[in-house]
Amino acid sequence: MMQDEDLSGPPKRNVFSQAITRISQVGVIIYAKKLSKSSINTCTLYFQIYQNYLDLWTPHAISRWIFAVFLLALFLLRIVLTQGWYIVTYALGIYHLNLFIAFLTPKIDPAMDFDDGEGPELPTRSNEEFRPFIRRLPEFKFWYSVTKSTLFALVCTLFDCFNIPVFWPILVMYFITLFCITMKRQIKHMIKYRYLPFTHGKPKYQNHEQGSRLTAPK
Repeated sequence: MMQDEDLSGPPKRNVFSQAITRISQVGVIIYAKKLSKSSINTCTLYFQIYQNYLDLWTPHAISRWIFAVFLLALFLLRIVLTQGWYIVTYALGIYHLNLFIAFLTPKIDPAMDFDDGEGPELPTRSNEEFRPFIRRLPEFKFWYSVTKSTLFALVCTLFDCFNIPVFWPILVMYFITLFCITMKRQIKHMIKYRYLPFTHGKPKYQNHEQGSRLTAPK
């Protein structure tokens, strides 16, 4: 009888320890899920706050671009004072040039309509139907990309690993050459397909009676 009791003791203890282990594992899993949910909720909250600030900045185009120009001037001032990080400056200039070209380019390539001879075309006279210029890169995204890239370039100037020694006049001449070639090609594209990348809104027409009242001599 004693031997039977001794044999039945260890299995019961093993079952009890396994139950405690499983309960602790379940508790750890539940706690981890709560932490993940709280972290996700926190990230979502911060993203919503960030998006709200961007929405508030959207109608203030002049203020936004003044801030972007200020950041760019601050970056250039740091480059001039430190005499370094020319590779970062060159990369930032090339990126801004690509953004500017996308800002000037229509969303739908007019070459497709021009070659086919079908479909709507951009207006070329004042008496034609008004069609706003739809950009490949909208103005707000253009500003947002310029601001982000300038801030990123400023952060890069804090690390010496990005300060690669180069002969900066070569980079300046290469950037000027690339800018001239790119803008020349863009202007030729605008002249060939007869469009302007700037629209000031739909023109307003006055009533004939109102016009006669305004122009009538006193």
